[in-house]
Amino acid sequence: MPRKYADIALPTPIRKLFTYEVPETCQNLQVGTRVLVPFGSKKLISGIVFSIHDKKPEYYDTKPIEQVLDENPVVLQSQLNLWKWISEYYQCSIGEVYRAALPAGLKLESESRFYYNSEFVAETVLSEKALRILNYLAKEKSAALTDLNKITGLKSAHTIVKQLIELSAIFVDEQVGEKYKTKKEQVISLSEEYRSEEALNQVFNELNKAPKQLNFLLTYIHKSGNLNNVLIGKEITKKELLSDIEDTSSNQLNELIRKNILKQDFREVGRLDFSNKTISERKELTSEQSDTLLKIKEGFAENKPVLLHGVTSSGKTEIYIQLIEETINSGKKALYLLPEIALTTQITNRLKACFGNKLGIYHSKFSDAERVEVWNDLINNRNYQVIVGVRSAVFLPFSNLGLLIIDEEHENSFKQFDPAPRYHARDTAIMLGKIFNANILLGTATPSFESYYNAITEKYKLVELFTRYEGLCLPEIIVADVKDARRRKMMVSHFSPVLIELMAKALENKEQIILFQNRRGFSPYLECKECGWVPKCGHCAVSLTYHKNVNLLMCHYCGYSTNAFHVCKACETPALTTMGFGTQKIEEEIKKIFPDAKAVRMDYDTTRSKKGYDRIISDFEDGKTDILIGTQMISKGLDFDRVSLVGILDADAIMNNPDFRAFEKSFQMLSQVSGRAGRKHKRGKVVLQTSNPNHPVISFVYENDFKDFFSMQLEERKQFRYPPFYRLMFITLKHKKQTTVSQAAKVLTDMLRTIFGSRIIGPNEPIINKINDYYLQRILIKLEKESSPQKAKTLIRDSIDKVISDERWRYVVVAVDVDPL
Repeated sequence: MPRKYADIALPTPIRKLFTYEVPETCQNLQVGTRVLVPFGSKKLISGIVFSIHDKKPEYYDTKPIEQVLDENPVVLQSQLNLWKWISEYYQCSIGEVYRAALPAGLKLESESRFYYNSEFVAETVLSEKALRILNYLAKEKSAALTDLNKITGLKSAHTIVKQLIELSAIFVDEQVGEKYKTKKEQVISLSEEYRSEEALNQVFNELNKAPKQLNFLLTYIHKSGNLNNVLIGKEITKKELLSDIEDTSSNQLNELIRKNILKQDFREVGRLDFSNKTISERKELTSEQSDTLLKIKEGFAENKPVLLHGVTSSGKTEIYIQLIEETINSGKKALYLLPEIALTTQITNRLKACFGNKLGIYHSKFSDAERVEVWNDLINNRNYQVIVGVRSAVFLPFSNLGLLIIDEEHENSFKQFDPAPRYHARDTAIMLGKIFNANILLGTATPSFESYYNAITEKYKLVELFTRYEGLCLPEIIVADVKDARRRKMMVSHFSPVLIELMAKALENKEQIILFQNRRGFSPYLECKECGWVPKCGHCAVSLTYHKNVNLLMCHYCGYSTNAFHVCKACETPALTTMGFGTQKIEEEIKKIFPDAKAVRMDYDTTRSKKGYDRIISDFEDGKTDILIGTQMISKGLDFDRVSLVGILDADAIMNNPDFRAFEKSFQMLSQVSGRAGRKHKRGKVVLQTSNPNHPVISFVYENDFKDFFSMQLEERKQFRYPPFYRLMFITLKHKKQTTVSQAAKVLTDMLRTIFGSRIIGPNEPIINKINDYYLQRILIKLEKESSPQKAKTLIRDSIDKVISDERWRYVVVAVDVDPL
């Protein structure tokens, strides 16, 4: 029998598959299964089988696969096809895609465990930290490196550990363990020998001398429902059995188990909620929604992605529900992508009412074990027919996928920035739809320029819905000139007079308010009034943000934090003052201005926990909160009945970014936030605070005129060679020495310029030129849409490989970002 070989994807940045020999014992190996293979020195790592063949590599000897971890594939062929496309299009390794795609519980790596050698006799004097390690291992028997780091107080105890290994004082072993463990619960049942009325009566007689045990047994029978259930061995959870019984009941249970009257077992239970759900009737579509649905289906019939451009509160979700229902009824599955976890709370509640346990949810606030169970449910075709999720949901193991909905398709949150793969979930979902020949629907009130251009050039089908549900009017937008208000000394903290007046009226009418400030923390930075000194992060080229509630200065890039100080480190005067304002400061000011109102903040800091979003949103929906203060996460598709007023506190900060997309992003964000006002009962109001009321974006938002705004911006994009007419790629170089990264960037730029000419711009330092102790240089590449992207990417990759193969630049990190935002 000829030898077989397997090409395996390993979670590394190396841009290749690794070939291993398939042992005789693994001849039933399948594509898509996990295998355990040796990699590097004494290390075992899990990988995914990409292909099986009989071609032995020419230039190296193959190692055998150590172990096959699955009987059946955990990754489907359709997923592997998608991984390959992502790897090629977004210029990363398949291993990096694998690392992003699989839940951590399905990835295995060996962990080094260190053991004490009881026969070791010290011949030299050991350091205090080495003795601490030996004493710890002698007591605990084994430990991981992370444990040894803690007990020595070192960042890495690797050097000391290495010395102890060389002295044979300790030895090391590689252990591999499944990260995912099934959840189990303790259950109690009657032992087999007593499952007859005669035997049970005998037990009752014996327990007359132990009344507490007898009472406990009778309680077990009662909670089992009836005697027949007991006699057939019905299991009751230990938790249920001990509930509502006195504290000593566990002693009685233990005695009954010891006497072998009751027995205790473990039963596997899922972490996902499959309890019965009440299914409500689907709402009838309005005539406008029905017409829109027909046009969408026409686009599907033409085998084109459909862009649904519908104003806020036009009822797009009801159309989505109708399409999902039809997809499920045809025996296919649906994927509903959202840009933010915050949105899944409301959408899930609406969809659960329609689809019950057929609906699954997938996002990062789920525990890793829960994500593994969603994965297993889909790959085994059990319950879920619809998945609602954020961008990582595109990696799930779908079979027979019939519909993909990308809601709020314009949102930047669909783009992965770091680490690789730097994919865009919208574009990846479109490719996934093509793999399955599925229907693709992109929905938004403010389309991205790329999607809208694809629609008007008929690459996509454009469907428009400009009637709000139940004929509601768009909100009234009031532009407040804060520059003029400050000059007249009429501002109340960061609030214009008109906003204060309207907030007071809304609160008086028992209506709700949303305040939008796209910056978390209390203050963007502190500044010394005397000398102008600003506290900055020692690891990044940014100022530290002040968080008053924890009295910390924090870096929002690397996570560094330090206790806030009130004396200037430059001139040593107590003249530090807060500059600018974030959501924390707004919350504090609102509580001073409206002390009787309940104000809640919704930003990254307040939504870290799994239930953080749910709690804040449900409280606001139930009317327990009067004022919701938040960052961009409150701007995306949330639907609240009682919101009559939205305040946009600093529109200038959004519009004044040095980015060719600044106007597009600000129009989208301002329009989306405005759409939260006056959703159902009456026309709402939006107060848009700005120092430049004549800014062109403000006027387009005021008129709700996307088409003219798009036309104006499109001419500029064409003139300056930007998307949708050109493709962009950023090449970012990083190194801890500024001179090294600058030299490497210049060499790479010169090399690329000989190939691409004026299409290469740079190298330049980005505005934030240092992050996490790494200095940055950036090269921008502009490629005509008509050119071959794959050929260009091959030339770019070859040039990068040449540069980093040079000894001088070998430690320079190079990252390629395709279609950056």
